[in-house]
Amino acid sequence: MSSAPHPAAALEPHADIVDLTAAIVDIESVSGNERSLADAIEQALRTHGSHLEVIRDGDTIIARTQYGHDSRVVIAGHLDTVPVADNLPSSRREGEHGEELVGRGTCDMKGGVAVMLALAVHEHREPRDITWIFYDHEEVEATKNSLTRIAREHPEYLAGDVAILGEPTSGAVEGGCKGTMKLEVTARGIAAHSARDWVGDNAIHKLAPVLERLASYEARTAVIDGLEYCECLNVVSISGGIAGNVIPDHAQALINYRFAPDTSCAQAEAHVRELLDGLDVEIAVVDQAEGALPGLDTPAAAALLAALGDSVEIRAKQGWTDVARFSALGTPAINFGPGDPLLAHTEDEHVPVSDLREVLAALGRFLGSAATLKA
Repeated sequence: MSSAPHPAAALEPHADIVDLTAAIVDIESVSGNERSLADAIEQALRTHGSHLEVIRDGDTIIARTQYGHDSRVVIAGHLDTVPVADNLPSSRREGEHGEELVGRGTCDMKGGVAVMLALAVHEHREPRDITWIFYDHEEVEATKNSLTRIAREHPEYLAGDVAILGEPTSGAVEGGCKGTMKLEVTARGIAAHSARDWVGDNAIHKLAPVLERLASYEARTAVIDGLEYCECLNVVSISGGIAGNVIPDHAQALINYRFAPDTSCAQAEAHVRELLDGLDVEIAVVDQAEGALPGLDTPAAAALLAALGDSVEIRAKQGWTDVARFSALGTPAINFGPGDPLLAHTEDEHVPVSDLREVLAALGRFLGSAATLKA
């Protein structure tokens, strides 16, 4: 861990939120290349946030107030993006619903990071301490995600009464998240020349019953605290075969199961095994992550909803996000940020300017800083 700031491109957190977002987007930070952006975030926080304790942990920047309040809110967002697709530097355009900022990360989730930075440098009137976490390696496997390391080595950094993830939600509140599991289903056969298939056993054909069962599967919809989580169970890839004249002796189907947060990983695995029971295949879990319950019934979450107003939409998070990491540590968490999640990772990734301004204003009201912000 280092305490001195690194040389970095300057970010002006007091700038107009659209200009700040564009500046953050234009610092390319594909997973594994977050250092320049982390340096810039750290420098901005140390320069403009005299009320903050700033901690550098790898390429994660943690900034927190230490006023000794009884309540603490954690607000977190990841710095990395998926690979660039000829969509940097950022640009602006007029869209169907007004001005849009276009470019990799505008939606997922540098718009949310910009809102965080703009808010972090202000002192807030509400009687609660705040922890801001700008972290790396979210868009890759969980073992590389810095929150995995921090939860193990410094769980106190993640502790709070409620956590807010700035993931794109189009300004709605998305409670909790679904769990996710990947299972590898392997069929084995006997290799042979394809001109004499009767001496072989085609492993790819043995996957047909797996596909039939999953194609006819009717997924469950779970209602939890009034929110509907729609489960999904799908084959997402198939592999097998070595040549056009060889009967394959093994084949694999990769299954992705997205399950409601009232189901544990153990229960999810048991459900898939029961569904495929009796088939001549081997099943192995290759990746998994627990879901998170909505977490909307805490006093801090209720205060956030009150600040957002009656017009805000409240819905279930249909994907998996790092709210699950906070939930596992006993901190209820929600997703709330600018941008349409359906645009994440697309070549036309963009965020409406109105989303940036509205989310900034809403979180400012919650934190008691609206009067000092330049939205």
